[in-house]
Amino acid sequence: MNTLQFTYRFINETTAISNKQYRDVPTILSIDAALTLKIKDQTYFEAEIAILEFYKALLKWKQEVTVKAHIPSFHYYSIKYDDYEEGAILSLLTFADKARITTIWAEVDIYNVFDQSYAVSKLMELECALRRDLEGYFQIDLEKFVRHIPFRKDV
Repeated sequence: MNTLQFTYRFINETTAISNKQYRDVPTILSIDAALTLKIKDQTYFEAEIAILEFYKALLKWKQEVTVKAHIPSFHYYSIKYDDYEEGAILSLLTFADKARITTIWAEVDIYNVFDQSYAVSKLMELECALRRDLEGYFQIDLEKFVRHIPFRKDV
């Protein structure tokens, strides 16, 4: 069975951002994490990304999931990277009762179609864990930051 495993490691020191900087976009975008996605124990995606920007993309997607009858696709673009001719940095594409993970920076070519409910639940879990860990590690309240975090929905 295919399994999805997301892991991340914050790159910045715990003091790199504080609640006082909730409107400081350059500081917000400077907070990085090494994000890894493994499929069947093989590293499919691994990159250092602007983790607050990624978190906001996940949060916006989660909010859409809860208000729509269908599951929308998830796409993560970054304002720090501007060449998207090949697609989003990381996506969850939904179709019928299945979902596929794609990235423009794939480490390996691997079958990555999952039951939609499983893939959606893994992204929902990632959003919750990321929120908890960002707030705990940096001692910040993400509610203050969310509306100020740059967000690129589509290109």
